[in-house]
This record gives sequence, C-alpha cells and structure tokens, in this order.
Amino acid sequence: MAPSGEGDPVALRRGSNAGVRRDGTGTRLGVAPVSQSMSEWARENVPLLTAISSVVALAVVFGAVGGAIPSALLPRASDAVLAAIPHFNAAVSATAIVTILLGWRAISRGNVRRHRALMLTSFGLFTAFLGAYLYRLIHVGTTEFPGPEAVYTYLYLPFLGIHILLAILCLPFVFYALLLAATRPYEELYHTRHAQVGLVAAVLWLISFTMGIGVYVMLYHAF
Repeated sequence: MAPSGEGDPVALRRGSNAGVRRDGTGTRLGVAPVSQSMSEWARENVPLLTAISSVVALAVVFGAVGGAIPSALLPRASDAVLAAIPHFNAAVSATAIVTILLGWRAISRGNVRRHRALMLTSFGLFTAFLGAYLYRLIHVGTTEFPGPEAVYTYLYLPFLGIHILLAILCLPFVFYALLLAATRPYEELYHTRHAQVGLVAAVLWLISFTMGIGVYVMLYHAF
C-alpha cells in the first residue's frame, strides 16, 4: 500500500475530505476554487447571462410557434390533458399575479426573505405556464378565435399582440433581476439596479399575466 500524506502530490484524504487533493506544499486542491471562480464570473457577467437566457428562452418560444420543434420529440398527453392546459394556465396566471403583488408588498415592508420566496415562486409559476403552453402548442397548435370577425380584428388581435409584446419585453428584466439576486448577498443588492429593474419586471409581468387571462376569457368563455 502506498503511503499517504502531504508529501505525496496525488494523495487523497479520506473521510470528510474525500475527493479533495493536496499538492506537495499541503495546499488543498478541490472543487471549491473552481466553484468560486465560476461564481465570480457569473457575478461580473450578469448582463451577458441575461442576454443568453433571454435569447434561449425566446428561441424556444419562437421555435415552438414556428413549428421548428417536432411534436415527435415529446410524448403526447391525452386529449383531456391537452384540453385542460388553457384552464390550468389561467389558474397559474391568477396565482402568479397574487404572488407578485405579495412579493412587492413584502419588500416594501423590508421582509427580504419573504420577498425572495414569493418572487422565486412567481418565476416557477411563469416557467410552469410557459412549459404547459408550449407543450400544448407543439401538439395542438394555436387556438382559433370563436367570436365574430369584427371582434377578432379590432379587439382580439390588438389585445393579443400587446400581451405577447409585454411577455417578450419582461423576459430580460426578469432574468436580470433574478441573476443579480442569485449572484450577490442581499445587502449588496441595494447598490445595484435590482430594485429598479425588478419594479419594471414586476409591472410588465403583472400586465402580461392579466392580459393573458383576458385572452383566455375571450377564447373560452366570452364567445
């Protein structure tokens, strides 16, 4: 058995230090420096990460809308499940409106922990909404407007267009605010643009979710 110790440059410590390597001087070589350097890189490149996240998310959305994502890639759910997705998404949107407003109130009262939990919940709801919407879109396609042509032309289409535009615009603001919060202690966020960007993100988010519910009502209940 080869002796172990600090003199052996390839010796691995057992127990709590398993997998941690030491060099000839006793310096620990492990994943911590790599993890720390990645964290520092993310901290210094929030705008770049925001741009990448936004582009990837929009590419997936437009790819699904344009039919670039084959339905064969995803297992098809039953017709009942697919039919239930719009109603599920309406409930998700209503819940997200509540969590965003509660998160807004929490930070206005200085409750950082509650604010963080509520905004992360809002993002989780947004992700669930988008995933369900795109899944149904890939398998079923868009839903035809059932109302009169005049309502479709002069009300539904402009309303839908503004809803989609706001949903697109909110993405970089949401990602930027979340990435700032993820890469810094909350005390440091007061010295960044997190509050200003987060406010814009919350307002766009709220309007987009509210208009999304309006689109749902026009498609499934008003006509």
